[in-house]
Amino acid sequence: MTWTNWAGNVTATPAEVVRAVTVDDVRAAVGRAAAGRAAGGGAGLRVGGTGHSFTPLVATEGVLLTLDGLRGITGVDPESRRVRVAAGTPFHELNPALQDLGLALPNLGDIDRQTLAGAIATGTHGTGSRRRGIAAAVCGLTLVLADGSLVTCSADAEPDLFEAARVGLGALGVVVEVELQCVPAFRLHAKEGTVRLSRLLTGLQAEADAHDHLDVHWFPHTDRVMIKRNNRVAPGEGPPPLPPWRHRLDDDLLANRVYERLNRAVARRPGAARAANRLASSILGSREYADDSWKVFSSPRDVRFVEMEYAVPRSSVEAVVTELRSWFDRTREPVTFPVELRFTGGDDVWFSTAYQRDNAYVAVHQYHRMDPRPMFAAFEAIAAEHQGRPHWGKVHTLGAERLHGLYPRFDAFREVRDRVDPQRLFTNDHVRHLLGD
Repeated sequence: MTWTNWAGNVTATPAEVVRAVTVDDVRAAVGRAAAGRAAGGGAGLRVGGTGHSFTPLVATEGVLLTLDGLRGITGVDPESRRVRVAAGTPFHELNPALQDLGLALPNLGDIDRQTLAGAIATGTHGTGSRRRGIAAAVCGLTLVLADGSLVTCSADAEPDLFEAARVGLGALGVVVEVELQCVPAFRLHAKEGTVRLSRLLTGLQAEADAHDHLDVHWFPHTDRVMIKRNNRVAPGEGPPPLPPWRHRLDDDLLANRVYERLNRAVARRPGAARAANRLASSILGSREYADDSWKVFSSPRDVRFVEMEYAVPRSSVEAVVTELRSWFDRTREPVTFPVELRFTGGDDVWFSTAYQRDNAYVAVHQYHRMDPRPMFAAFEAIAAEHQGRPHWGKVHTLGAERLHGLYPRFDAFREVRDRVDPQRLFTNDHVRHLLGD
């Protein structure tokens, strides 16, 4: 078969596809792949989720293992609010299940199609200057290692394996269960509207600190920004949730169907990009509502694109955006997707983009029918000037030499990998490029 990711920019032809329903299925698949590797005829094993990464992390000519049969909550400790979850559980199933328990994750990304294991393996982060990425909520992991053993790790048991595997790139073993530190379920008061980029940049740091979660979308070739300010409120506080008709209008019709047609038109006539961005930024109007946190964090994304995202120190974000704006002004590159800005606090996860650093995240997107390379090359050069760390699941060109200088625990990660996968069962060309095999 041919495997293709969601965006369509990565394809692979695995020799075998295995769908695991039980942990024993995973162990059996790992054992067969390891035997083939030892005999010199195997290309290794990679684990595939829902394909929402834009990098070839999953691509393999060997065994492609899917975990979509391992899903659901497997254990709950009400006192500690810790929950064990099967690794193949997608967020659109996990979030309502946590809600039923009166719990929630403290932060989430802006889509909910990924599996839990895929999201933490690539460092999905969400936004909030006083919040941290999803991997920071991981307090335990159970993995199948290359020798077929089943290992549970945490800060107290196998701590080095735990620290490496919280954002592990699928390079250490197959994560089959995740223990999450949850918080009581909470509601968010969302205020969304447009502002001028030139005005926003003068007060961007204050905006990030003033709100629990801030998400900014700047439309290139314009001075218009869609800003989403989300703040926690007590039950019963804030305005009512959006009515169903408004969801259908904003999230289905305007943000997806109309937006898809707009992008298709620009793909045929690139010179129309500036007018398209002015139109897109004008039809997405203001709205204000309150709802369960996970319903506010996530929104449907049906228009396909490819993405590059870099984490930069918070103090650099204005300079990065200013340089990007100058590049768009000089080149008039036809880009219709907005540039997204988000923020998180620092954490202690070895391969987290926020390791020991408060971050701003700058993401650029291009419609999947258009060439992203000119913009990606320009943006990557800008990010390099500001110690940018690339999102592991989004397009970038950095390899081991550069990544070694960006991640203080890079060597420690590789030492753990040498111990748990000395024969490099869990690898492919992209992983070799990242880790320097």
